[in-house]
Amino acid sequence: MIKSLIKKLLPSFVISWYHFLLAFFGALIYGFPSRKLKVIGVTGTNGKTTVVNMTAACLEAGGYKVASLSSIKFKIGEKEKPNLLKMTMPGRFKIQKFLKQAVDAGCWYAVLEVSSEGIKQHRHKFIDFAAAVFTNLSPEHIESHGGFENYKKAKGRLFEAVKKIHVVNTDDKNAEYFLRFPAEKTYTYGLEKGDVNRNNADFKLLMLGEFNVYNALAAIAVGLSQGIPPETCKKAVEGIKGLPGRMEIVIKEPFKAVVDYAVTPDALEGLYITLKKEFSPKKLICVFGSCGGGRDKWRRPVLGEIAEKYCDRIILTNEDPYDENPEKIVEDISKGIKKEHERILDRGRAIGRALGLASPGDVVAVTGKGCEPQMAVAGGKKISWDDREVVREQFKKLAS
Repeated sequence: MIKSLIKKLLPSFVISWYHFLLAFFGALIYGFPSRKLKVIGVTGTNGKTTVVNMTAACLEAGGYKVASLSSIKFKIGEKEKPNLLKMTMPGRFKIQKFLKQAVDAGCWYAVLEVSSEGIKQHRHKFIDFAAAVFTNLSPEHIESHGGFENYKKAKGRLFEAVKKIHVVNTDDKNAEYFLRFPAEKTYTYGLEKGDVNRNNADFKLLMLGEFNVYNALAAIAVGLSQGIPPETCKKAVEGIKGLPGRMEIVIKEPFKAVVDYAVTPDALEGLYITLKKEFSPKKLICVFGSCGGGRDKWRRPVLGEIAEKYCDRIILTNEDPYDENPEKIVEDISKGIKKEHERILDRGRAIGRALGLASPGDVVAVTGKGCEPQMAVAGGKKISWDDREVVREQFKKLAS
């Protein structure tokens, strides 16, 4: 509440300088640790977490000790702990402390997710990035940035700051914008074109979905940029069985229940397309909501439209309401759905209802939170939550 009031009262340039100075002092206190590492920043709308993990795997396969920071976890060498911050890119002091710990642990590389919100608040400043990676771009954080172009420009500021290596998905319609930024070397990737594509990087992933092929190509491109042989990179991405909460199959029989983080329209549609293609379900039963706190209200009815297009049964529920009225969030999603659907605000009951509707050969898709261990509710509180555990608990109730 106090933070919101300060933001309204202070001019934007004052707030910007405040964030800039925080970034400087964070780096100063921890001795500018990024100067002793090769830091790789991954930005884009979707796929950042997977690309970070795949890139780290490629670098490790190349014989390097690696640190990685994603919305899922903090990892330094073999040691890892979950990211409980509910932030894709932590604050400046936390990032600099992480980089210092990576240096102290003898890491050669650090791979970071870089978000547009983080860039807007200068969290990327005073980090010497060796490479910048662009995954894809679709509308997100539109209210916060004041339009899609501003959102795109925020992502572009990472590429503007990184002068050494750029890695760009040339299949994305915004690729040309990112290719404009000068770099010592630019690597491109895509399904059909680019320096790295599926014609010259033949591999077989354990992870499903065309979007994961793109993620793997991005990681391989980074590996190649660091002098790691293509075969080494291929083996690394082929060995990844999956990531927590990313199209994770929690129940396999007599029907499948899948938990996924998808929160953007593109990500949700990509997930549904993959589930239909890979499993040919008799019914696709979908459980989802949308984040509160005034975040991306525009996309709520769009998520509803996508669900109507692909799902046989739809159950709308609570996600991370923050201080917003959960009923209003669900009502906004409903505006994009014309066919009959259910609204069950209690997320546990909603998941239980979906599982109860499922028959052999069906797929239940629970989206929006993935492996997040908490739910953000009113008053700044966070309650313990894990969609995967809730699915298992509700499935046991059905079986008993």
